[in-house]
Amino acid sequence: MIEPVREGNKQVERDTDEPERLVRQSIFILLCRKNRFDMSNFPWGHSKRYNDFSTYFRAKMGGRVQKVSVDAGFTCPNRDGSRGTGGCIYCNNKTFKPTYCNLQNSVAKQVGEGIEFFARKYEAMKYLAYFQAYTNTYAPLENLKALYEEALQHPKIIGLVLATRPDCVSDEILDYLQELSERVYVMVEYGLESHKNETLNLINRGHTFDESVRAIEATANRNIHTGAHLILGLPGETYPDFLDQARVISQLPVENLKLHQLQIHRDTRLYHDYKLHPEKYKLFEIDEYVNLVVDYLELLNPRIIVERFVSESPAGMLVAPNWGIKNFEFVARVERRLKERNTWQGRLFQ
Repeated sequence: MIEPVREGNKQVERDTDEPERLVRQSIFILLCRKNRFDMSNFPWGHSKRYNDFSTYFRAKMGGRVQKVSVDAGFTCPNRDGSRGTGGCIYCNNKTFKPTYCNLQNSVAKQVGEGIEFFARKYEAMKYLAYFQAYTNTYAPLENLKALYEEALQHPKIIGLVLATRPDCVSDEILDYLQELSERVYVMVEYGLESHKNETLNLINRGHTFDESVRAIEATANRNIHTGAHLILGLPGETYPDFLDQARVISQLPVENLKLHQLQIHRDTRLYHDYKLHPEKYKLFEIDEYVNLVVDYLELLNPRIIVERFVSESPAGMLVAPNWGIKNFEFVARVERRLKERNTWQGRLFQ
């Protein structure tokens, strides 16, 4: 339950159920290690075999919440020359930008049109402004404040999700987001992509994993919600690497996790290299990736909320792998495989 409490002269909201939730998690981990477990002991409080985002967030917010994407015209430091040029080798932002998200429109207009789009399906809904395209903290603080506050002016917007890079959050920006998080929901979603520096260099990220760790810890230390985005199947990485990634991420104060399979999109550097050297790339078949996700979940800290397993892309932009299934269909396969193997998130977490 969320209740107002006082910190000094400020009144802020704190989750009064948090201590109880942490106790449940500790008991759960102990039982898993001793192989004494039953379904009622899941620390996330329901019978799904993983800590899923939709159930958690609906309970936290008291109803359905939808993200509304915003393109505020940012770029990235590995595009503008400060940390490289050309951007990430796999990146084509058109693959996830909805039609209402038009850079020619103001932030306020994009938010309004996005809400109008979703309101046709669900009238009683709350919304988060999702600053999604490129690096959404990569600007002077005063510019960021103006953009974020513009989105928050809409009466149905209850908070912000800011997709960014771990090398693009200063103490000044985090201090501001800490203040902002005392009145609205704020999630900083970091594109980590890999825990291996060799891979980060290969895909032209322009930052190290040490920077990822520092950014996540600095954000969590300010009680700002943290998210992490990781890609499974990047060139040069192996199955043991993917499982090691689950172990490494489990030790960080990551609250939400997004995974997705490596995809080859048109008009990317990855696409051109794939055409020339397809033997370099290991693209998953569906069942193979389902099994990887289940293996990954077994090692994953049970407190981490899993927001996504796969990414969907427009058919005209996707080259491979073309599975031909929707996100919810893939989730159903994962849930079925977890049940078949009688396993769950965190079963092997150490």
